Amino acid sequence: MTTPPHVLVTGAGPGGLTLARVLQRHGIAVTVLEREADITTRDQGGTLDMQRDSGQVALASAGLLEEFLRVSRPEGQDMRMLAPDGSVLLDERAAPGELFNPEIDRGDLRALLLGSLAPGTVRWGTRLDRVEHRDDGGLDAVLAGPPDGTGTREHVTADLVVGADGARSRVRPLLSAATPSYTGVTFVELRVTPASFPGLEALVGRGGMTTRTAGRALFCQRLGDGSARVYAGFRRPPGWAAEHGLTTTAGVLDDPAAARAVLLTAFAGFAPELRELIVRSDDRIVERPLEMLPVGHRWDPVPGVTLIGDAAHLMSPFSGQGANSAMLDAADLAREVAATPHDLAGAVARYEATMFPRAEHNAAGAAQGLERFFSAEAAADPVAVFAEAMAEVGAAGAHGDAGGTGPAAARRTG
Repeated sequence: MTTPPHVLVTGAGPGGLTLARVLQRHGIAVTVLEREADITTRDQGGTLDMQRDSGQVALASAGLLEEFLRVSRPEGQDMRMLAPDGSVLLDERAAPGELFNPEIDRGDLRALLLGSLAPGTVRWGTRLDRVEHRDDGGLDAVLAGPPDGTGTREHVTADLVVGADGARSRVRPLLSAATPSYTGVTFVELRVTPASFPGLEALVGRGGMTTRTAGRALFCQRLGDGSARVYAGFRRPPGWAAEHGLTTTAGVLDDPAAARAVLLTAFAGFAPELRELIVRSDDRIVERPLEMLPVGHRWDPVPGVTLIGDAAHLMSPFSGQGANSAMLDAADLAREVAATPHDLAGAVARYEATMFPRAEHNAAGAAQGLERFFSAEAAADPVAVFAEAMAEVGAAGAHGDAGGTGPAAARRTG
């Protein structure tokens, strides 16, 4: 290749946008395809911690770390643990100036990254159908046409196609036959506002709160607007909604009142103030079965194609490494492409050699964290399990293991 490369990224999540930003800083042409019509098309979800040894490294590569630190919420690092009866087991507050893993709303992070890109970088409302290899070594990304199959499908030429399109990646099948599998845990997501629940801050605090018993848990995360995302977690076979006679549309429960009634029955033994998180929730309630790709997922090289983030190594949130890993993948790949823009095969090989072992380490930690969190030992003594997780983090740090299991991971697994 003698002309500058063109990189095509599928997916405008934190990973895909970080990749585009760092590539543009190095003068590499990049286009991002995103099937959503715009950033406001759907609910942007909860809050993310950006860890010092992963997400913040990527933001520094993107030239956005200082801006991130200005808008992030260090107080979001606070962590409370309550017993099911409402008594406080742990109330950990971030020290002044602590910036190991400050929080930011997912929507705010996407807006920060989008605002740093050249106009027109993201093609909204565009979905990839397939990728075809050309005889000259380049690739054609064939875009999906109208649902009725009419019209001519547009072809976008690229030298490198990067799948940053998550669990249901359209790019992954070019590299691997692996598909996500159910982890054995389902979350039911709710939203509570201070207006609907005046006692929210007193109960949850400024950051996160958890309470659990065997096989069941409530997780809460405060967002920048003062609201909280609440996740009712269950260790169970798949099909929570169907088992209880509930129906969903794109994961959203069609009858929120009936869903609340089912949840209140599941948490009948919990303190009234904890059950109020369910009673006072909004009507948008979402069933989220947690899935993962096989730990150690790898693939043989395919010219001009690679993956980052969940498309490459989907894992449960119990490592705290989802968005952080995706963004670090992006920064690493962009660095390698910028180093040898006329040897993309070499750039991808170097990136994958770094990413594969790191992803395996993080995915193994996520799987272990999920098992630990829902274990009988954790239900019996969550503070002791939390202390054990923190000790493991400290030992890993002492041995120079920057595999991405920091205090945020311990907070999820403890």
